[in-house]
Amino acid sequence: MTDSEGRVQVYTGNGKGKTTAAIGLAVRALGAGMKVYFAQFLKGGGYSETNMLKTFGGLVLRHYGAGGFIIRRDPTDEDRAAADRGLEEAREALRSGLYDLVILDEANVAYGLGLITKDDLMSLLRERRGRTELILTGRNAPPELIEAADLVTEMREVKHYFASGLAARRGVES
Repeated sequence: MTDSEGRVQVYTGNGKGKTTAAIGLAVRALGAGMKVYFAQFLKGGGYSETNMLKTFGGLVLRHYGAGGFIIRRDPTDEDRAAADRGLEEAREALRSGLYDLVILDEANVAYGLGLITKDDLMSLLRERRGRTELILTGRNAPPELIEAADLVTEMREVKHYFASGLAARRGVES
């Protein structure tokens, strides 16, 4: 592996900050003049961080959530169709060679909900072009993905104010 080859990074764990870390990397890449494809599985639009990302040139931002963040409900047929679209478009982005960085936010959670298979996740790694950096985020990354990745960061919750009933706050969690 050379310095110019892209790597596979996984941000997982039950702690806060996986999407935030991926967005930070996207901002860094965009600042360096790189092209970024950012796909959010399970989420519709309207989050503060994605509102900001839309202002950058060099970024393609897609949402593959049929109606809100589905961690709090069972997936619907619409959710399955959105995940299928997201997976196909992510494959196209990885095959195209147009992007320096491809981020698949909440792909691991989509896997955990049965919207993406383990084979789907692993095939994405094989379809990535040599210089493209691939980031997959979300809780419960499968062991095979962790083994295949070049970098794995686990966000571990030590203490979280959500446990006391605090809701997500605009600009901090949403």
